[in-house]
Amino acid sequence: MDAVDQAILRRLQRDGRQTNRELADAVGVAPSTALERTRALRSRGVITGVHAAVDLERLGRGVQALISIRIRPQSREAIESARDGMAAMPEAIGVFVVTGNEDLLVHVAVPSTAYLRDFVLDRLARRKEFVDVRTTVVYDYVQPVEQSEVPAADERGRRTPYA
Repeated sequence: MDAVDQAILRRLQRDGRQTNRELADAVGVAPSTALERTRALRSRGVITGVHAAVDLERLGRGVQALISIRIRPQSREAIESARDGMAAMPEAIGVFVVTGNEDLLVHVAVPSTAYLRDFVLDRLARRKEFVDVRTTVVYDYVQPVEQSEVPAADERGRRTPYA
């Protein structure tokens, strides 16, 4: 990826609804170049989709939490089943399979702490394969505006300083 591709990605991550002409003007390339580059980023799988960002508070889901879950028996099937089941729940906004003491980390957004308590006790803690469920309430969540390449590593594998 060169500087033009990175600039296109930054602009699209900030506003995926802008026109190709607006994108080209902002990046300083011809509209045909912007279109060709954007299509290439999609075909290479760098751009995987365009999504609407929502305000969870305005959706009535102002309480967020991270729920750590330990699963037994610890098998691929059990973990994948739990992962997929959690991802299908409307409360979940992110599901991560992780290493360490827990197997899953689930990011949820719910209407209230009472709802969170009932969700954890009635829908998670009762599952036999969930041997440990821990909840951490999120005070504040800031989603990064854009994702881009990290600095390259030097010949010894260390990251170069940020510019």
